[in-house]
Amino acid sequence: MSVDSISQENTILVVDDTPTNLQVLFDLLSEQGYRVAIAKNGETALQRLQLSQPNLILLDVMMPGIDGFETCQRLKVNPAARDIPVIFMSALSDSVDKVKGLSLGAVDYITKPIQHEEVLARIRVHLQLRNATRMMEQRTNEVNQALENLKQAQLHLVQGEKMAALGQLVAGIAHEINNPVNFIHGNLTYVKQYTQDLLEFVQLYQKHYPNPVDEIRKRAKDLDLEFLQGDLVKILGSMAMGSDRIRDLVLSLRNFSRLDESELKPVDIHAGIDSTLVILQHRLKGRPDFPAIEIIKDYKQLPEVECYPSQLNQVFMNILSNAIDALEESAIASPTITIRTSAIDTNWVTVCIADNGVGIPEPIRSKLFDPFFTTKPVGKGTGLGLSISYQIVTEKHGGNIECHSTAGQGTEFVVRIPMQGFFA
Repeated sequence: MSVDSISQENTILVVDDTPTNLQVLFDLLSEQGYRVAIAKNGETALQRLQLSQPNLILLDVMMPGIDGFETCQRLKVNPAARDIPVIFMSALSDSVDKVKGLSLGAVDYITKPIQHEEVLARIRVHLQLRNATRMMEQRTNEVNQALENLKQAQLHLVQGEKMAALGQLVAGIAHEINNPVNFIHGNLTYVKQYTQDLLEFVQLYQKHYPNPVDEIRKRAKDLDLEFLQGDLVKILGSMAMGSDRIRDLVLSLRNFSRLDESELKPVDIHAGIDSTLVILQHRLKGRPDFPAIEIIKDYKQLPEVECYPSQLNQVFMNILSNAIDALEESAIASPTITIRTSAIDTNWVTVCIADNGVGIPEPIRSKLFDPFFTTKPVGKGTGLGLSISYQIVTEKHGGNIECHSTAGQGTEFVVRIPMQGFFA
């Protein structure tokens, strides 16, 4: 960078109580192309900082009111001025005073009477240093931003692949189960009818031939024919209920995976939550060392919401999984997860998922949505789930997600998304 370009881009604030010194420095610096602002004391200099926005300050040490040392000290505690280079000007040659000035944050010292070439050389060096420092800070910020963007891209890829793999697995299982279950369900109707016909035939036979031969009588007794006739109908009813349950599970699996529904579309939010609960059903059941987790649903009537279904299901999955983890770690006697939904006016939908665990301390709660932050042991958590959930809700849906927690009273996640009209 040339001398001319340096001078044209910079303003120098000269602070001195001697009019002659101010005039000399004003003329000298103006001739070199610098913009020059002047102040006759420290108070005035502090007042003019915002207006002049200097790139460098020439500051006299000995002034009435607050001296140069006090002025420098106040400059360095001001966030808007702390990075401006300060060069002291003084007739004092005592090294103690120079050390004091430098310790207060000054970058250099000029001894009066001022030598013009020395002043210009020192100003030029410190302006170049400041420009180089600011450029380095800018490059550092750009590199840090690039690293952050790379980290975000990586976690999107990792979590995206993870959820895609889960979705494909779930969809594949659902597809494989669906065909034989449909076969069984479809044929159960005929089996039930055939069984009813056969039972009626047996009853008709018993009516017209009440006294069969000994062999038939003995066989009927061995089979407990009366019990068999009643229980067979019950068994077929149970089988029909079981096949209906499996069909509902398959539908929930397909609803959760939604591989063919990656675009924005109107959906039933409650169906997405319920499908996610089906996927997590095995974790909600009781075990010898932990009681079953009760799910309390407080669903209000909602219209269909325009959203990305598979991604929103991913948010519900992450929040519910964390709630289950928290309850298991809390080891409370009656673990509960409460899910509430509501509509705000006609524009927003709110989903609240709360557990009655021990809660989350504030230092941890403030970092919940940071990428890769996790309190779980190595191998159990990646710190991606809530970060991805935050981005899905805020960036993809234009909504917001919050976490509220009270020690000993549990944790609640609140998700709000617009009903329609937001396109990421």
